[in-house]
Amino acid sequence: MLTRRVATKAVVAVAATMALGLPAHAADKVVKIGINLSLTGADAQGAGRIKDAIEMAVDDANKAKAVPGYKIELLTLDDGTATSGQYDPAQAATNARKMVSDKAVVGAIGPQMSGSGKAMTPILSEGNLATITPSSTNPDITNPKFADQYRPAGKPIYFRTVTTDAYQGPNMANFFAENLHVKSVYVLDDSGAFGVGVADAFQKQAEAKGMKVLGRDRLDPKASDYTAILTKIKSLNPDAFYYGGVAQAGVKLAKQSYDIVPKMIKGGPDGMTNVDVLTGGGFPAVEGWYTSIAAPHLTGDKKAANFVAAFKKRFNVGPDDYSITGYDAALVMIDSIKRVAASGKPVTREAVQAALTTAKVPTIQGVVSFDANGDLADHTVSIFHIEKDPTKPLDDVSAQYKYITVAPQV
Repeated sequence: MLTRRVATKAVVAVAATMALGLPAHAADKVVKIGINLSLTGADAQGAGRIKDAIEMAVDDANKAKAVPGYKIELLTLDDGTATSGQYDPAQAATNARKMVSDKAVVGAIGPQMSGSGKAMTPILSEGNLATITPSSTNPDITNPKFADQYRPAGKPIYFRTVTTDAYQGPNMANFFAENLHVKSVYVLDDSGAFGVGVADAFQKQAEAKGMKVLGRDRLDPKASDYTAILTKIKSLNPDAFYYGGVAQAGVKLAKQSYDIVPKMIKGGPDGMTNVDVLTGGGFPAVEGWYTSIAAPHLTGDKKAANFVAAFKKRFNVGPDDYSITGYDAALVMIDSIKRVAASGKPVTREAVQAALTTAKVPTIQGVVSFDANGDLADHTVSIFHIEKDPTKPLDDVSAQYKYITVAPQV
């Protein structure tokens, strides 16, 4: 307890400060950014790298007092479950409700997966809570045709620092046709919202490019054996197969296809471009796969050199390209909070959402801005080829995925 003498001195000191016109140091106001990623299950390592990048951006912003008078805290939630073995849309919906119910949460980053995005967006819309996804690419979520379903309150609340599968799937089909000269293909998906959507988009463009689609099958991501489907593909002898989906089914598919169709051209989207594929599938099974990301390739670019060095120093692992889109998403969210605070308005969800619609933020990938639906203005899709480099760690995405080119655009 304070003695009367100490208390009196404290009062006198404050009074003196006020008399001199010096500001009293009030505690910074706290605002929160929610994070939803798939930190449990087949995509956990990639999710962890995105989370680390977001935390790095927010920590640096707080240290630099980037938003004067405010401290940014993170509410990190996991939509992966042991039962599903990967992302779980039901858990994602629960996480969205947790974010909305916390009045200090003024914006969010995530989700990682489109299936989670479809579950979360109606809840986020009703709560007027905007989010920026660093990796979710299903185009339906931001398509005005589905606004009643995914943004019932009307305003755009789902923003992206990646392009959508309206470009990722078709551009990979263009690469198959124009660069690999594929004449026939078999198409697979993992039954998830992302996998089905990107496979549909790939198939449609493949047919438009004159490729013969010899069949289409849907994989159960919890099944352990895909040999019957792969044996059927072998009997049809297409030039290639394309898999739309993420790592849970993709890792098993890579292992088993190496045994059954080892020399066939194999391709997949960004769900197959991550550390989880390298560690789960392993060499030689994953070698030779062509994969894509829905963003520019930047981990080897000099523009990202400082970020890459800082990330490695802090976390003792290298970032991947979606670490960068996660970091950039945090920069955009922080910028929106900063602009609202600088305007003198209260930092509310409504104000942050409005600020996001006018964002033009310099980031590692360039100036990030959004169209009227929240989609990224840039539509770059990058193509990689998994080639083993035994001189580098076998779980190093930047070393084991060799960058090939920007995919030919539709």
